[in-house]
Amino acid sequence: MSKRVVLEASHAVAEAVKMADVDVVAAYPITPQTHIPERLAEMVADGELDAAYIPVESEHSAMSTALGAAAVGARSFTTTAGQGLELMHEPVYVAASHRYPIVMAICNRALSAPISIWCDHSDVMSCRDSGWIQVFCLNNQESFDMTVWAFRVAEDPSVMFPVMVNLDGFTLSHVTEPLVLPDQADVDRFLPKYEYRLALRPEAPTSHGGFGLPDIYTEVKYSQEVALRGSRGILDKGWKEFADIFGREYKAVETYKADGAKTLLVTMGSLGETAKMVVDGKREAGEAVGHLNLRLWRPFPFADFREAVKGVDTLVVLDRCFSFGGPGGPVCSELRAALYDMDKRPKVVGFIGGIGGREIDAETFAYMIDRGKEIAEKGSEYLYEPVLVRGLERGTGVRG
Repeated sequence: MSKRVVLEASHAVAEAVKMADVDVVAAYPITPQTHIPERLAEMVADGELDAAYIPVESEHSAMSTALGAAAVGARSFTTTAGQGLELMHEPVYVAASHRYPIVMAICNRALSAPISIWCDHSDVMSCRDSGWIQVFCLNNQESFDMTVWAFRVAEDPSVMFPVMVNLDGFTLSHVTEPLVLPDQADVDRFLPKYEYRLALRPEAPTSHGGFGLPDIYTEVKYSQEVALRGSRGILDKGWKEFADIFGREYKAVETYKADGAKTLLVTMGSLGETAKMVVDGKREAGEAVGHLNLRLWRPFPFADFREAVKGVDTLVVLDRCFSFGGPGGPVCSELRAALYDMDKRPKVVGFIGGIGGREIDAETFAYMIDRGKEIAEKGSEYLYEPVLVRGLERGTGVRG
């Protein structure tokens, strides 16, 4: 039977990895991700999890170890944050190009310099185009659920791509919340045993990752692009099967109180829950405001997103990292591009905040909605506006 427990998101992820019955854990600690490998180490030492727990000397080695494990057909997991993700940047691309179904939990952390251990999304946005499936979690329950789901879809024979499960560092990773842990039999029913038909075997030698001359490289990368986009059907099928077994429904794009909304506040990650509270207050005040949570970041859910914003006048988009020298944050820029060829598209207003873990409170979200509607109506000389920057007057921003 399922049971209700109280766990921090890091331990929720570890429980999901245990229930997924992984074969290999490639472990290297970095704040704020450390509680995940620590808890998995305890599980292996106590006999709760029968897996090879491999402590390595760096994050680059962690991903390299996961590559080797996946190549021989082992269900493989690793985890990192911030600078660690950047150190493993090179083999991150290899994992996607080799189509190894590795699952990696990322406790999102701001990048140096200056050194920060707190959350923003600059770490994972640097891997936006790495070829991984990428999802963002709202809360601790989703951190568990998306980890189990990640193994299911990654290992599907028609997908075979690695998955990044993003959960906000400290905000989720170290904060306890109630959640439901399912029965092991239900997890086993949802997640079948993994069999990799192309696994490396000494008795039947093959090669992975050969040298790619210009004669073939373009075709290989194009086939990777087609395959990643083609995985969408299985991702949705995985969420449907998850709902059928566990009773919790997930979608690539989710809206809240969006019926009749003329303005949608768009977020990714845990701040979406605060955003929903602000939307509740705006609705009670008679304003036609809703919320859009973008769960699936790659492959980008174009059709779902365009359908969700039909009839909306304004999108107020929160980015949680800078795209230095660019037209705005990466999410805002992406949404503008996704809407470019719509006949009647909403105006997209970008804000950047929550950098290096700076708190965005309800009052700031309310300001963003009000200011976003003002910009949509009257225009602005700025490409985007940062929020909660000391010394920067509200209503001012970055010019092109």
